[in-house]
Amino acid sequence: MFGSPIIIVRTCSTFIRSSSSIFSRRQHLGISQLYNRRFLAQLAKMTDPSTYKFNHTMLRVKDPKASLAFYQDNFGMKLIRTLDFPEAKFSLYFLVFDGPNALNAGKEWTDREGVLELTHNYGTESDPEYKVNNGNADPYRGFGHICISVDNMDLVCDKLLTSGVNFQKKLTDGRQKDIAFALDPDGYWVELIWSRVPKVESVTDPSSYRLNHTMIRVKDPEKSLKFYQDVLGMKLFRTAEHEAAKFTLYFLGYNNDPNFVINSGVGVHNFEGVLELTWNWGTEKDPEFKGYHNGNDQPQGFGHICVSVDDLDAACERFEKLGVNWKKRLTDGRMKNVAFVLDEDNYWVEVIQNEAIKKNANW
Repeated sequence: MFGSPIIIVRTCSTFIRSSSSIFSRRQHLGISQLYNRRFLAQLAKMTDPSTYKFNHTMLRVKDPKASLAFYQDNFGMKLIRTLDFPEAKFSLYFLVFDGPNALNAGKEWTDREGVLELTHNYGTESDPEYKVNNGNADPYRGFGHICISVDNMDLVCDKLLTSGVNFQKKLTDGRQKDIAFALDPDGYWVELIWSRVPKVESVTDPSSYRLNHTMIRVKDPEKSLKFYQDVLGMKLFRTAEHEAAKFTLYFLGYNNDPNFVINSGVGVHNFEGVLELTWNWGTEKDPEFKGYHNGNDQPQGFGHICVSVDDLDAACERFEKLGVNWKKRLTDGRMKNVAFVLDEDNYWVEVIQNEAIKKNANW
């Protein structure tokens, strides 16, 4: 997948084989990794991945009025932007946490993390046959859930139940008593976790809530981790291995705090813009496993995750040099201000300009 680095490494390998085994295999790998680091560093001069942000997650919805009410009334999210495309017969709604204790309060929408994009294709609200794929039913599993971290799990869950919200898993269900899964109007799973902020009995403050993470299932974690770290520039925040159930969770995102320790897990529950990769053991070597549903093939539901970048043209040039697979280049189609790359499982990753750094689309 990584065009130029592979060419360099092969040249290095040829030299090693012709040098009468002067270098050991360990030295060989060290040189290969050195070239790869130098190559990535050279590309970083074009665009700086440390400035990238996991901006939003897109979900298709049947009825925007019902969906907006669910996220606004139950969680206190704010509608920060609406984009209408009547000629193409769809609208986009961007929701955020924007209260006084929000991580990204007051920021321009492309300069944020933890944004939820709801896509409405006109007419679905009155179509009795229309139903989204929530990503959790075979044979169309792929996307798993979004997650909101809250300050008081018991109180929030009680309020949701009182409001008539349906649950996939209540706090009291199953073995894990510290997480719950609510269902939104389209049946998407909304995980609820404790943000680890100090809990005050009988009080909950929606301005402290976070759109913490988005979960997608992956076939081969080694390939997926390489893509999200080397190509998109994310860092590994935390790894959680569940041996009894035979799956592992990897949490990634962008964090430039000089004191943050990679893969430490510290503070992750209170972050926004985290990507959770779920690996069910054995899928990477199972010849019968056909892969996960990306949400954009029929039946549709989840659409994409989105990364906002410092320089859209330079970032796309960097991705090109890294040999990514494209769903849409900047030059394709009518919309010249967005691109889509494909990850190792064919999930779509939208790439847009961070308008707070450089004006481009004027959304």
